[in-house]
Amino acid sequence: MKKILVVDDEPSMRAALSESLQSCGYEVETADDGRDALEKFRRNLYGVVITDMRMPRVGGMEVLTGIKKMSPATPVIIITAYGTVNTAVEAMRAGAVDFIMKPFSLEHLESVVSRVAETGGGGADDRGRDSKSGKDFITGDENMRQILDLMETVASARSSVLIQGESGTGKELLARYIHKKGIRAHMPFIAVNCAAIPANLLESEMFGYEKGAFTGAIQRKPGKFELADGGTLLLDEISEMDLQLQAKMLRVIQEGEVDRLGGRESIHVDVRIIATTNTDIRRAVEEKRFRGDLFYRINVIPVTIPPLRKRKGDIPILADLFLDHYSRLNGIERPVLTPAALSMLECHSWPGNVRELENVIERSVLLCSKGKILPDHLYLEYAMEGLAGVPGADAAGGGSGMTIKEMERDLIFRTLDKVKGNKAKASRMLGISVRTMRNKLHEYGMEN
Repeated sequence: MKKILVVDDEPSMRAALSESLQSCGYEVETADDGRDALEKFRRNLYGVVITDMRMPRVGGMEVLTGIKKMSPATPVIIITAYGTVNTAVEAMRAGAVDFIMKPFSLEHLESVVSRVAETGGGGADDRGRDSKSGKDFITGDENMRQILDLMETVASARSSVLIQGESGTGKELLARYIHKKGIRAHMPFIAVNCAAIPANLLESEMFGYEKGAFTGAIQRKPGKFELADGGTLLLDEISEMDLQLQAKMLRVIQEGEVDRLGGRESIHVDVRIIATTNTDIRRAVEEKRFRGDLFYRINVIPVTIPPLRKRKGDIPILADLFLDHYSRLNGIERPVLTPAALSMLECHSWPGNVRELENVIERSVLLCSKGKILPDHLYLEYAMEGLAGVPGADAAGGGSGMTIKEMERDLIFRTLDKVKGNKAKASRMLGISVRTMRNKLHEYGMEN
């Protein structure tokens, strides 16, 4: 899990945010104002920053701009009790990944942080980018280069783009590449994960709402369309969107106007739509799970990202990138990827694509010894859950004669040892949830 910096001048709010996030398994540090936050950020590495807007000495916008100067990739979430549409748009354009208005539920905050921590929200994660700086889509594959050339050609168009590909191939990364290469690059890029937000909340997130529109709507909130005005709106995993909401989405895209929940007037928006999906969306149309008219509206410029197993030449390039990053991140000397380990990487089928490769390299950087990554350090032959019946699993951990359960236990304990017992960090490295980690430790008689 990523380390989070919480910035708020109110002690009670600081404590509540910290306790809530720690209960989710995050490592949290706090700062009581913006100046303290920037000083801590200069000395430490944080995966996510959450800051209040109004604070003495140095306010939230100054924290945001200061952090973006030091680390453009770090996601910053703004919270405030004095939000307006203009303030929200200003914050998003300055680089904030989300803008949360008080009062809010801790469950809502946890949902936002979980999304940002998992995807980077356009920030610290940045899988596959140039040296993790967010510059470019790194590839040596000829087909992928042709796709990038095509996307650069259409980057300044207003036409919608539909990016298809398996999970972990870099669909959001390609969407950001398109945005960056076009004339809207200086305007907001707003990403919405349609699969991560419950259907009953997605409508208010997309279109916004007026004060009193429903129970709990104590003040006006702009929707994602308004926040993306002039820029790009990414509808990630659009095929998971509820059918009823699809109809309203179609109208907004066609008319360029959005109606806030409880609002009386339509609001004009100029937004370029990029949608992604990891499913066969044409089949979804045939099966009446996705509206055909919306499909044709977003499928103006279609592109499919090939899975990693079909661009094997990218494996050593990306592995080298991740080796550099996670060595620096953990403050250790960069290990050498041995030819045997590289060969194993190139022979793997990569069902999780680039995301899986990144997790494997991060884990191996911490588990290797004597500065060399051997095949034993990759643990590629099985996943942490559903291990039964996996052929060759006894060789994966280098423990000849070990059962799969013994190998699983060995890997968990070795990982925990490397991260000094940090269960949240070990869980992320192993690709399992903190709850699964706790259940496994309980199974081993190590935790209540």
